[in-house]
Amino acid sequence: MYWKMEEPTKKEKMLIKRLGKGSAFFAFLCAIKKDLFTEEFQREMIETYSRNRESNVPPAMLAMVWLLQAYTQASDREAIEATIFDLRWQLVLGTLQEEEPPFGQGTLSRFRTRLIENDLDQRIVDRTIELARETGLFGWKNLKGALDSSPLRGAGRVEDTWNLIGRSIANLVNALVKVTDFEKVALIDKLDLQILTGKSFKSALDIDWDDTVAKEEALQRLINDAFRLRDWVLKTPTIDHENPLIKTAIDDLNRVIEQDTEPDPTTSRRKLLKGTAPDRMPSLGDKEMRHGRKSKANKFTGYKRHFGLIEDCNLVAGAIALPANIPEQKATKPLLSALSRHGDVVILDIDRGYLGSKEIPILHEKGVLIRCKSWPTPNQNRFSKQDFQIDLKQNQVTCPSGNTVQILSQKHGKRAHFSFKLCSSCSLQSQCTKSKHGRRIQIHEQEQFLQILRERQNTPEGRASLRERVSVEHSLARLQQKQGSRARYKGIRKNTMDLRRYAVLNNLFEIKRYEEKQRQAA
Repeated sequence: MYWKMEEPTKKEKMLIKRLGKGSAFFAFLCAIKKDLFTEEFQREMIETYSRNRESNVPPAMLAMVWLLQAYTQASDREAIEATIFDLRWQLVLGTLQEEEPPFGQGTLSRFRTRLIENDLDQRIVDRTIELARETGLFGWKNLKGALDSSPLRGAGRVEDTWNLIGRSIANLVNALVKVTDFEKVALIDKLDLQILTGKSFKSALDIDWDDTVAKEEALQRLINDAFRLRDWVLKTPTIDHENPLIKTAIDDLNRVIEQDTEPDPTTSRRKLLKGTAPDRMPSLGDKEMRHGRKSKANKFTGYKRHFGLIEDCNLVAGAIALPANIPEQKATKPLLSALSRHGDVVILDIDRGYLGSKEIPILHEKGVLIRCKSWPTPNQNRFSKQDFQIDLKQNQVTCPSGNTVQILSQKHGKRAHFSFKLCSSCSLQSQCTKSKHGRRIQIHEQEQFLQILRERQNTPEGRASLRERVSVEHSLARLQQKQGSRARYKGIRKNTMDLRRYAVLNNLFEIKRYEEKQRQAA
């Protein structure tokens, strides 16, 4: 079904003209919606969106609602109300004369599901860049791109070990109640699950949380309750263990205990794990959230949002969300793919986190100018790796004292080793190493590429080019400010969809800003 956008009536023109500065974006959407959702693009959306399904509401109209919700931070219920009570929404959607909402909350939910299933959110991002090219904002083939990331706190509740185990017990009980004839109260009494009888899991334990011994005993009670429940479920023949609800609840229970506790070698019990498991699941409400850090001091739990930006015009070509513990390099390939759909990348500004991607050296070999700071080489007040002359052609390394050794291939990569005998007789030993094994220099698999980056950043021109990235960071900061620091949805794909929605808004704002400049210049 096409979204028929009629020419605005006299009344609509008058209302649009009277929209104040704070509502200027609504007026812009009224003016540009025909150009954004052309008949050709609508046909493409309908063929993709409505495949094997019927839809009474044009997908293009629902896409506009999707954008308006992000712009106004409206929930589905608020969006329905806005179509009746907000003249600005009515003007954009062309429903000024309607007395009933053109769709319901279920329609909006199904639209987002189909959007994700068919990757239409990325297609709408691409369409805004095509529109930018049509308006003159973006029109060159060779691109200057940039990759960047920022934290996005997850929407799920982050819980400690005690609450995670308690919630996994509660989830398994609730799953049993849903798929069997057991009643919840009777099940709790039967298995003596006192953890589920209090106002909270910790209040049910009723201990002094400053008492280390009491905490250890409480942990054992929790684990015993969890295992007793799990084993009872697995041994009861009338319970379908392969039921998705039951199986998921048992898997979650096992994972929580395995990731947060470990066997105590002195007893037959389990104790709290020292440190944090690498892929720890901190929330049962959003199982894809992870612990991460943007820097040593900046820890967070949730996701990282990654953006691929076309510089100079500040258009976002690609956006994805990944768990917070996934390194930036994993996002490089899809972001570069999004950029390459709109031209050839000839300059790429990236954060150091993306350097580990295999795609970056390949681009460098193809002639793409990679602008990035090389990884730092800690010196601890001694000679750093940069003080050594690394000759990859001769496959050798020369130290500051003039001694030269060969680069050897070892189990964990290539390395140059200055023996203790050689170092102990060197007058510069105190400035180089205290190791009894001599000085070792690790050779990165992309050492030649890293040397180029180091040489470039040591020149005034190189440092000046790196500073150009500041404008990119400012642009993305504005985009992230619109979205906020906390995820609206749970799960990787839904949050990717939300990022792309704000990417579309960002691109439309850039088109609007460009058109205003053109009018002022004329």
